[in-house]
Parts: sequence; C-alpha cells; structure tokens
Amino acid sequence: MANPAPFPNGLPPKPPNPAHVHPDDGEPASPPRKRPRTHAIRHAAPAPPNLTPSSSIKDWAPAPTSSISRFPIQPLNQFRGASASIKRPREVTHFSYDATHTYVEDESGINYYCPPRIGADLKEGFDMFRHYEDTTDPHLDSLLRAVASKERKTGVKEHADFVTWRGMMTKLMTAPFDMFAEFEMLATLHDGTIYIEEDFPSRAAQRAQEASRPPKWQDPGLPNHKMMTYWGYKFETLSLLPTPPSSTPREVINARGTAPVSNYAQHCSIVRTSIGPHKLLLGGEVDGLSAPKPSPSSSPEGNIQIPWIELKTSEALPPHPSHRDTLKFERKLLKFWAQSFLLGVPKIIIGWRSKQGILTGVQELETGAIPGMVRRGTGCWDGNVCINFAAAVLGWLREVVKEEGKVYRVRLGKKTGVVEVREEGDGGGGIVSREFREWRKEMEGKVGGGGDEDVE
Repeated sequence: MANPAPFPNGLPPKPPNPAHVHPDDGEPASPPRKRPRTHAIRHAAPAPPNLTPSSSIKDWAPAPTSSISRFPIQPLNQFRGASASIKRPREVTHFSYDATHTYVEDESGINYYCPPRIGADLKEGFDMFRHYEDTTDPHLDSLLRAVASKERKTGVKEHADFVTWRGMMTKLMTAPFDMFAEFEMLATLHDGTIYIEEDFPSRAAQRAQEASRPPKWQDPGLPNHKMMTYWGYKFETLSLLPTPPSSTPREVINARGTAPVSNYAQHCSIVRTSIGPHKLLLGGEVDGLSAPKPSPSSSPEGNIQIPWIELKTSEALPPHPSHRDTLKFERKLLKFWAQSFLLGVPKIIIGWRSKQGILTGVQELETGAIPGMVRRGTGCWDGNVCINFAAAVLGWLREVVKEEGKVYRVRLGKKTGVVEVREEGDGGGGIVSREFREWRKEMEGKVGGGGDEDVE
C-alpha cells in the first residue's frame, strides 16, 4: 500500500484563524482556548509547593520562606537567529531493563527494526497488555548507577554541568512552541553539577486525575487514551526483533503480530552532549537499531553515529491534506524531533494508522531534516529558537540553582509563559542517590581524583 503523502508540493492557503487542534494523537478537537500569555506575570502570588505527605522525596525539609526567580518565554524574537553551538550526542554508557523491569548492566534490551506488516490491527492483544508504570519515585537512580559503573571501569569522572533524563530536556526545549506546556521538576546542586528530575508525586497525581476524568470533548465513538497508548507499543512490537533481521528465522518475524505486548523490557542510552557552553549527561530509552551497533574500536576518537531509531504512530493524513491537517502533524513533529535530537537518534519511523487503529503505512524521517521540513511547511515552530531557548534557560538555572544541599522546584504552569524556580527546602531530596554520592566521594579520595571526562 502506498504511504500517505504528508507534505504535498503546495499547501492550501492558511485560513485567517486556524482552528485549534488538540495535540494528542487521534483525539477530537477541543473547544477553542485562549493562547498562553506572552509575557511574564508580574507580582503574581507564588504557588505553594506541590508536595504531598506521600511524597517520596527523602531528607527534605521545607524552607520557611523562599523567593521565586522567573524566566519569561516571550518574546521569542530574542531566541531567533543561528542556533547556539551544540555537540553531537556521544554515548558514554548504557543499561537495560529486563522482562521484570529489573536493572541489568548490558545491552540485552536492544532490538532491531524490521518493517511491520501493513494492514495490521494495532488493537489486537490490548486485553493482554503488560503495562509498566513506576509506583515509587525512580529518581535518577538507574542513570547514576550506570555512570558510576562506567567510572569504576575507566577511573575517569564523567563531568557535566547538568545530569537529567532526556524527557526533562525535551520539556524545556519544546516549551516555546507548546501551547499546552506545563511541568514540575526538582533540581539540586551537588559537587558543581545540577541534577534535575521530574517531580514524581505531582506527575503521579496528574496521571491519576487524567485516568479518572476523560476529556469533556471525548467522542464516545473514538478510542480512549489507554487504547491509543497501546497502539504505540503495539507498533513497536510489530516493528522490532531481538536479533538482526538477517539472522532471525522467518517464522519469528511472521509471529510478531501475535506476540504479547509489554513495556517492561527497555534499553537506555546515556550520552554526553552540550548546548551552548553547558555540558550535559542525558539518559533516555531508545527503541531499536536500524543496523548493528558499531564497535567503539571502529572510531578511537569516539565519533560514532549509532543507527538508533525512534518509533512513533500518527493518524494517517488524507491524500490531499488541508492546512489544518498538516499543522496538526507538524506540531507533533516538534516533540518527535526534540526527543531524537537530544539523544542523537538519527532516524524516526512513523507508523501511519487509521482512526480505527489499522496500520496503513510507514514513513522514515531523518531527524536532522525535520526543522527544515517544518520551516518550508507551516512554520509552526523553529528548531533554532528551541536550541537557543534551551541554552538560555540552562544558563539561567546555573545562576539560580547555586546553593548545594538545597532542593529547587522548576516549574512551568499551563498558559503562564514563565518558567519559575523557587527554593523548596534543605536536603538533597533523594535526587542524587546515596550510593552515587558515596562513590564520588570515594573517587575523589583516590590518587589524582580520577580525572575528568569532558565534552570534546
């Protein structure tokens, strides 16, 4: 079956007032809403800390008083122009989660791409779906465990200005063009490095609220959010193999349609990169490889491009998409691009599906080509603005998250257009694990302190 053509040579003229389209895949449009504020709210009363008695933040004591630092997102013109200097992400280490979601220090979680069967029903197997979701705060524990293991082997300290999960940087980078953007993060400064994690209690409460209260505009004839989430995992199961296709028996390839779907097993890559002058260590899940992973010895300088792929699903565009159709898809490309860009994933494979969840085609996009594609299309976002904004926010965070032993809240309220930082209290908050702190202390006590591994 021919793939839909999402980018025709000529787009229909833009309507004078583009209709709002909900960003979630496959959901009907919501009622019109006001656009976010385009300026900082002055003299706004600070919101109370979003921590509950059930919070898993350890050794945390609330501060009696604290000031709020604000970083306005608007005007965007201040971030336009050539992008800040960036370093291509380079993998420094990795880890996997096995079928029970237990941390394992190997590459057993790596899968390989093999094109799926067009016409497959993404709904199949939904009632048997094994869906993993954290019930306790994972903090940065797995990421730091892998970094410490790498340092033990090499005797070299992995230096960075920031350490966080890829998802946190994605939220920051896409904020200028995401009209629904909101987040709650926690940060702490330890040994000159800022560690940032998601505020787990806030996110868990938000998920519970979303699950118990479907959107008012939800059409009962359309699949719910849980089903559409499953479609994405089903597409991964249909598209991946535990071994390269060339060495996989045909019967195994053909059996993917009936294979059980689970997100327990994963593989995570940890990369070193930089945005502007800020050095980062980022960890994130990778879906699979389009070809075998190159050996580190193939490039002594470490300039290896790992052929990772990111798998996504999206509702198929009509043969002649309207401006509204294209706008909806190109808005989704913002997050697709940022996620892959930050981790150095060179290719995104989109599974086009019908409203009923039938796979109608696949399309491969080069991550680096997406910003130009959007610029020539609807122009609804600008990759350079995202990079420059991220560089500016990181610089600002280094100015305000400056006291060790404190926990800081980093938040963006929906429609406020302002990133805020406030001091939450004393103690590390469990953001940096005790094991990692003890390892770094041990490392510093060794002769020479282990040295530093810096971004090249």
